[in-house]
Amino acid sequence: MTGIMDSRPVRDEHGNQSVGELVGQATEQLSQLVRQEMTLAKEELAEKGRRAGKGGGMIGAAGAVGYIGLMALAGTGVAALSLVLPVWAAALIVTAVLFVIAGVLAAMGRAQLRQATPPTPERALDSVKADVDEIKERAHR
Repeated sequence: MTGIMDSRPVRDEHGNQSVGELVGQATEQLSQLVRQEMTLAKEELAEKGRRAGKGGGMIGAAGAVGYIGLMALAGTGVAALSLVLPVWAAALIVTAVLFVIAGVLAAMGRAQLRQATPPTPERALDSVKADVDEIKERAHR
């Protein structure tokens, strides 16, 4: 005995790997799987963050257009009092169009925010559950 351990894989007479090697491989594969699942979760959360940003921006735009609509409505009131019909009617039409735009932007922003919540990586969680089920199934075999 020389005191130096042999680093070659231990195999039986049929060429199969030892239990220690199999455990080592399983540990390595499990850590790689966990890293991949974490990467998937980060990507999914980033996507939801982008959707939340878009939704918030659209709601902000809806607020801005709504504010412009209120100013146009005030102009409509002034025009209605100062002139008889043609000017305020045109101003009222412009005001209505601005409010319709604000409503559409608000609805689109709300839809974007709904798609972004809850901020959980659903696909990654499903993938982890499938991995756990697969490991359990193989362990029972």
